[in-house]
Amino acid sequence: MEKNYRIPSHIQQRITAEQAFHYRIVPIEENGDGLICKTDHGALENLLAELQIVLDTPILLERCEQEELQRLLSTNYRQTVRTEGSKLEYSADFLERILLSAKNIGSSDIHFEPYEKKCRVRFRLDGRLIEQFTIAREEYPTIVNKIKIKADLDIAEKRLPQDGRITLRANGSEFDIRVSSLPTLFGEKLVLRLLTKDTANLNLDALGFSETELKRYKEGIRNPNGIVLISGPTGSGKTTTLYATLKHLNDDSTNILTVEDPIEYTLEGINQVQLKESIGLDFASTLRTFLRQDPDIVMVGEIRDVKTANMAIRAALTGHLVLSTIHTNSAWATISRLIDMGVPSFLIASTLNISVAQRLVRKLCSQCKTEFQITGSEFPENFAPPKNLKIHYKASGCNICHHTGYHGRKAIYEILPISNQLQVPIKNNQLEINAYIKERKIDTLRSNALRLIQEGTTSIDEVYALLTD
Repeated sequence: MEKNYRIPSHIQQRITAEQAFHYRIVPIEENGDGLICKTDHGALENLLAELQIVLDTPILLERCEQEELQRLLSTNYRQTVRTEGSKLEYSADFLERILLSAKNIGSSDIHFEPYEKKCRVRFRLDGRLIEQFTIAREEYPTIVNKIKIKADLDIAEKRLPQDGRITLRANGSEFDIRVSSLPTLFGEKLVLRLLTKDTANLNLDALGFSETELKRYKEGIRNPNGIVLISGPTGSGKTTTLYATLKHLNDDSTNILTVEDPIEYTLEGINQVQLKESIGLDFASTLRTFLRQDPDIVMVGEIRDVKTANMAIRAALTGHLVLSTIHTNSAWATISRLIDMGVPSFLIASTLNISVAQRLVRKLCSQCKTEFQITGSEFPENFAPPKNLKIHYKASGCNICHHTGYHGRKAIYEILPISNQLQVPIKNNQLEINAYIKERKIDTLRSNALRLIQEGTTSIDEVYALLTD
């Protein structure tokens, strides 16, 4: 049985990642004599003397092999990625340390969660939550109040949900944090979404489209009017695709207006409006005002109801290009969703330019993925894998991927242009188009997931849900 190298978060957080990698130590236990740390350092006496001063606590050192220490380090700590000349300085403030840690390791969300006996902090990395810190019950309210003050929330109101925003400056860069509070049984749960202002990496060509898909998508957004809809569950990268599209379309001769909740990227030359439903500033009312602002392109953060859908269609019918997102499982299911909302099918057929579905898939670590023969039992019961698929890869775990087996994520797409041929079944509510998809050689989410398995980019486990669909 493989040894478990993960240490409890309340022990792990006794030292920072910077200290762990600098001194090559990992705390593994704490008893009445002090904090027991493993190290592969040669001169234990000199190291011990320095650690006693830096950490201000009794330290007991245990020597271990370099390989074991490296495994402990990479499993429990993440080295911060820093640009040349930059210096990360953790504030003595514990909250600041959490925020900067999350930012520097590329976390998208921070969860502060209270329970009966302890409270924990989890980071979302590559779409998965990992516990990073624990907080004593008596200290948790102080941390919550600090966050609420920074986000300009009412610290006296603990019975109702609240939303706010924090702007943090670190290493010469500035980023926004969206704060959401939720009353739970044992206190307020907070979720902090880290929003980057860096738009340098927003590029349609680098998102994950295949050459054919990119060509089809660019043709769909080149039309001066109509609707482009991007669908997928929360966290599937829809907003990133929208922003990359806006950046591609943005020029001095185009008036672009957006209404968003929240504004995740700030784009120069685009007029962005933050939704505020508490005062009546919702998607539908803002979109109605947009039509009096002489727009060329309108972006609506999400189509949530028939009111917003009808306003988007009205904007498309009056000569505007409308971009938006919707929660459905496939590109064709978007049509069904709009019909279920109550949008007339003939209006959908005449205004929808292109429907896109997307997912984010974790990529296997190229350094440690392991090859296996296909036996057939790896796939869902009713799924027949291609005959030429003989091998697949599984996640193993190494120092590079922090023993998760995965490193980074890739978007996969399903691009469905609404051609004249498709308008007829839409008008007639004929929702079976498998023959059309095969005839036009349109790659579905399932076929793209299978391609990533064949290439060895991802594992069967990672895309299993797409294969069962």
